[in-house]
Amino acid sequence: MDVYKLVKDIRKAAALMVALAGGASLCAQAPQPAGSTNIANLPSAPPAVTKFFPLSQIHRGLQGVAYTVFEGTNPEPMGVEILGLLHNAIGPRQDMILARLEGPKPDYTGVVAGMSGSPVYINGELVGALSYRIGMFSKEPIAGITPIQQMLGVENQPAGPAEEIAAAPVPAPEPASAAVAAPDAAMPLMQPIETPLIFSGFSPQALQFWKEHAPAGLMPVEGIGGSESGDAQPGPLRPGDAVSAVLVRGDLDIAATCTVTYVDPHRMLACGHPITQFGPVSMPMTKADVLATLPSPYDAFKIINTTQTIGSITEDRQSAIMGVFGRTARMIPVTLHVTSDGVAAGQPAQHETLHFQVIDQPQITPTAVMVAVYQGLMEENGYSALTSYRLEGTVRLDGYPSVKLNSLVAPTDSIPANLQTALELGLRFARLYTNASRRTPIESVDLEVAAIPRRLTAEIESAQVSRKEVHAGDTITVNATVLPWHGEPRNIRVPVTLPANLPPGPVRLLVSDGPTLDRLMQPPMPGAQPLDMSATIAQMNSTHPSDQLYVTLLAPEAQAAVEGHTLSAIPLSLANVLQPMQQNRSLQLNGESAVPMASLPMNAVVSGLQVVTLHVEEQ
Repeated sequence: MDVYKLVKDIRKAAALMVALAGGASLCAQAPQPAGSTNIANLPSAPPAVTKFFPLSQIHRGLQGVAYTVFEGTNPEPMGVEILGLLHNAIGPRQDMILARLEGPKPDYTGVVAGMSGSPVYINGELVGALSYRIGMFSKEPIAGITPIQQMLGVENQPAGPAEEIAAAPVPAPEPASAAVAAPDAAMPLMQPIETPLIFSGFSPQALQFWKEHAPAGLMPVEGIGGSESGDAQPGPLRPGDAVSAVLVRGDLDIAATCTVTYVDPHRMLACGHPITQFGPVSMPMTKADVLATLPSPYDAFKIINTTQTIGSITEDRQSAIMGVFGRTARMIPVTLHVTSDGVAAGQPAQHETLHFQVIDQPQITPTAVMVAVYQGLMEENGYSALTSYRLEGTVRLDGYPSVKLNSLVAPTDSIPANLQTALELGLRFARLYTNASRRTPIESVDLEVAAIPRRLTAEIESAQVSRKEVHAGDTITVNATVLPWHGEPRNIRVPVTLPANLPPGPVRLLVSDGPTLDRLMQPPMPGAQPLDMSATIAQMNSTHPSDQLYVTLLAPEAQAAVEGHTLSAIPLSLANVLQPMQQNRSLQLNGESAVPMASLPMNAVVSGLQVVTLHVEEQ
């Protein structure tokens, strides 16, 4: 008979009976079977003065105590049996202590997402933080402990100026808290305890959107919870308390939560592993209230409300996150005002305004803005798969011209318009954040979105001109046929006056949508030098709205695209002067110039292009 297995089965059965006797709560206590830690004999709270247990004295058989919050705000003790020390388990010179948790609650819940950072003490001295889980469906609560000596090294990491932190793109690291997936042979045996990412005010569709677009280093398990930022949680932060790093706050909230390991008068260390591993960060640090701990052999996690802000998370490193008390985190205020035209749907007009803030972090801000806007556009009751959106807005940057947003977004057969709107905003933010020349922060984002309950799309079917034999300076009429979605064809007449200096010979007129004209004016140039911030903004502000029909002359003259600007119909002498810039890929020369001639508002997202050839006769 396997006596060890029998004892463990008895302990499991006892823990289950305790849980059943207490209903949904895990607060009930029961006598422990022989060989198990007696919770009643464990200190009820961590020591008031912190001393550190030497890592060199770790060995199998040591008994200790760990603290974490299972429910409410008070940390509770659980027994810890040291199984040994794993050298270089986390990385070079990064050791991990292997331990078994003991007590009715860890026996019942197992290792729980949100438990990472729970401080472990031996003889009243701090050993480190619970931080790693072993296996996926382990029958015992066995966990890895990050030694406190490694966590204390976080404070000595270099941190650049806030401006450089906000501007410099950082390569996405390997996932620190991977989303739970079905186990397979490729899944690592040892991985960080998941950090519950709490979404408050978001729908399941928005959560899925986050999963699909979040950076690789921030894919934790989504938890359940909310925000009570107005509520004060009295008393200082203690080891074992739940603490949250806020990504979005306001009418929408996103926060990652783990457990405090170490506290001194100025700072705290938590998690025992990274949340994002982005290094220097600036995230609001809040206390947290654990509403319940959900046990599950597949995905156990804490249900959490964030409460009062107490400082800023400033470091997110391999061995811990660090927060500084009293410091204010850098946040970007976002206002999203959504109106719906209910007249066409037989409903009164609706108005919805969301105010929220997002952290100023290159890897997170574009995704956070995308998912928040996506959620905001699903708030209005008139939303449907056929809804179109007119987006107007301003992104303000310190020391730079504002980025202007002005476009109509309509659904397609495969993508709804609210998703397209969110993706378009995300791409704009990504261009701002990945620009290495930016040295000042984004000050604010103001968005005005009008929801229109119908699909506003139109396709250019054909185009003709009143005559093809022309002279320079003539005025001709372009006749275009446009087919609206589920509507009758429209015949559009656009008068166009040709340039007086057109040389004799063939010349082409292009009837097109805005994106086609943008590609002609600013053609992509692989390997080109990146634009500076001012040129990037100029290029973004010069994009052509999607709801207009454009007539463009393709003239047989040189065109130069340089620093976000387009020079059309330039003299040959100037093209020769600019030729050296083309060699270092800071300029692109074309033998044909795109000269915009006319545009016409269509109140629909236009797609397609038609080309008509004219013959210019000598005068």
